[in-house]
Amino acid sequence: MQDTYIQAQEISFQDFKNNILEDYRLGRISREMSYLGRREVLTGKAKFGIFGDGKELPQLAMAKVFKNGDFRSGYYRDQTFALAIDAVTVSSFFAQLYADTNIEREPASAGRQMNGHYATRSLNEDGSWKDLMNQKNISSDISPTAGQMPRLLGLALASKVYKSVKFEGSEKFSHNGNEVAFGTIGDASTAEGHFWETLNAACALQVPMITSIWDDGYGISVPTQNQRAKADIAEMLSGFQRNEGENQGCEIIQVKAWDYPALLDAYAKAEHFARTESVPVVVHVIEVTQPQGHSTSGSHERYKNEERLKWEGEYDGLLKFREWILNYSIEIEESEQQLATLEELEIIEAEAKKFVKEGQKKAWENYQQTLKDLKESILPLIEALNSDNKDVATELEHYGKVVSVAKKDIFHLIRRSLFVTRASQSIARQNLQAKFEEFFAFEKENYSSHLYSQSEWKATNVKDVPPIYSDSSEIVDGRVVVRNNFDKIFEKYPETLIFGEDAGNIGDVNQGLEGLQEKYGDLRIADTGIREATILGQGIGMAMRGLRPIAEIQYLDYILYCLQGMSDDLATVQYRTRGGQKAPLIIRTRGHRLEGIWHSGSPMAGILNLSKGILVLVPRDLTKAAGFYNTMLQADEPALIIECLNGYRLKEKQPDNIGEFTVPVGQVEVTKEGADVTLVTYGSTWRLVMEAAQELEKVGISSEVIDIQSLIPFDLSHDISKSIQKTNRLVIIDEDVEGGATAFILQQILEKQKAFRYLDSDPLTIAAENHRPPYGSDGDYFSKPSVDDMVEKVYGMFTESNPQKFPKI
Repeated sequence: MQDTYIQAQEISFQDFKNNILEDYRLGRISREMSYLGRREVLTGKAKFGIFGDGKELPQLAMAKVFKNGDFRSGYYRDQTFALAIDAVTVSSFFAQLYADTNIEREPASAGRQMNGHYATRSLNEDGSWKDLMNQKNISSDISPTAGQMPRLLGLALASKVYKSVKFEGSEKFSHNGNEVAFGTIGDASTAEGHFWETLNAACALQVPMITSIWDDGYGISVPTQNQRAKADIAEMLSGFQRNEGENQGCEIIQVKAWDYPALLDAYAKAEHFARTESVPVVVHVIEVTQPQGHSTSGSHERYKNEERLKWEGEYDGLLKFREWILNYSIEIEESEQQLATLEELEIIEAEAKKFVKEGQKKAWENYQQTLKDLKESILPLIEALNSDNKDVATELEHYGKVVSVAKKDIFHLIRRSLFVTRASQSIARQNLQAKFEEFFAFEKENYSSHLYSQSEWKATNVKDVPPIYSDSSEIVDGRVVVRNNFDKIFEKYPETLIFGEDAGNIGDVNQGLEGLQEKYGDLRIADTGIREATILGQGIGMAMRGLRPIAEIQYLDYILYCLQGMSDDLATVQYRTRGGQKAPLIIRTRGHRLEGIWHSGSPMAGILNLSKGILVLVPRDLTKAAGFYNTMLQADEPALIIECLNGYRLKEKQPDNIGEFTVPVGQVEVTKEGADVTLVTYGSTWRLVMEAAQELEKVGISSEVIDIQSLIPFDLSHDISKSIQKTNRLVIIDEDVEGGATAFILQQILEKQKAFRYLDSDPLTIAAENHRPPYGSDGDYFSKPSVDDMVEKVYGMFTESNPQKFPKI
């Protein structure tokens, strides 16, 4: 067990003094970063700024109890904390403000995130895990308020799991589960559901989690009393306070943001509860000031009255800290000892200001040097075109009027110059074209890389292992195939765990996990409350700490509860850190061809559009689903796997190599060959399409049926286009609404695969009605594509081209 801050505080007065003055120095540096950062935005050097001024003292106190191996999931005002744990420097802080894409200068996001969004790098350059126990860890911040909370739950829960679970390499992620997860949030954001859902789950699970609420009394301009049922969140949370002897609830500590010794005591207690007792703690930091207001987009003088502004001036944390230092004295061996004189503090303040200015200057010069190098490479090439085309001179004139040149201005000049000289084949133009292509590819990497894994463990690299069948292969219910496959998974991968509503005791609602909790324990096969957003977050956090979680969302339409976290957090982890972090979470759900308004939704278009960065896998049966689980557990990317709800009781032949076979992602499967028309579908609809294809055969229409299998990535080999070259007709059949997933599929086939060149008829899409199906089988029949719909509409294509052979129905 690591020592807590309380246990490690037997130090000399000189060490105590040094610690205090170092905190004051860091606090002053952070404040000067805020002041100078705002000026940089208002003078046009940066686009937007949001800073942590006023929160310096509580963050310094929090940093003292934050140890190697710990994780933070936080809020975009935590610059003092990041500074104190060496996760940010003055120059990297300003590099992010300027959106510098150099990853060495801005390691948190390589210029992809707005300032104030912090992250440490969990991965080596090749995408392998670093030893997270040798560093203090910050999971990459996101802007949506309270969006960081669900992930926080998973980061904390991982420590509880690691108390029991060990596997090869697990020492990189935990030392017997002694790590604490720290969360930070603005008080107004505690009105968000994610805050309450996360705290509720943490209190039920009893995880080592410390949540700091920075309470400055406002949510931008809206005062706290208009945000919640009670202005005092600690009072409101009093029902969460744990009772002695009970293994539920949390500890609640309230402390003032300007009271340095009380803050040290508060965080020491919080750490003790979390680290030694695995109890969640809320630290409600009140009377926080915000000297510069919410952000550079406005002034807090617009909504704070004179009395409030006067109070904030008097109770500024650094001012009160300064007073406390100057007034502190203690008698040691009959000699009065002081921490510092006024002159000494003024020297610290002056040095802090100079230090920040130097760091800012370095960051700006580095950023400007990048632009200078780009201009020096490009402008001579454009000027060489000047004599050939007067329009180039006009473009140069426009460029010369730009006050603050950015990359976009340089690239706009290049592209305009190439456009206006498009009729020329001169050597000068060829040189410019070559340089443009080189530089544009470089910037494409700067701004667009790592949406998906670029490591050797990316899903498309997983070896294809086909299922093996023999005469002795059993024919069983589909649920048995997936259950037996999960049994092999949990036996093979000790770092794998699954959790969700009804996943544990009854083995999920369709018995796909039947008996596995009894075999592997309730930590690895776990029931959860009805709380989809934090089931997802639970998985994200654990995946960020080296575990291989499978988050079960009971039905596909319940994914809507998760969509914010999927879109804003999970899908962007690798992208927003430029390959610095990953969360290879598998989301398991079930859906397709359901009956009734509430479980029949097929929100595939929303998922596809909002979750780029997550693989979307749509197996047609449970054997295919099992193969996808086997694939993704060898990969380092997040994935959504949608099992067919109506397939659990259908019979399938169980592969002999259960637990070993894989299904390749990004590859379609031709399940019926044909010559006249290509029918493209996925999921449960595939069964109906196969039936329709057989009916069409009876009237002389030979259909080729293609199961997409993987929507993201989509048909990497362009096999659908190859089929259309043969059949010259395309029909896409899907149970989503009009313009839903079919629109995505059509765009991929016609635009990306250029299959329009081979079509003899307009492409046809057969989708569901634009409402959800009424309850019952009749509701399904009249709302989603039926076999009759498919047969008649495909037949209609042939009636149009050959009415004699295919008379109108």
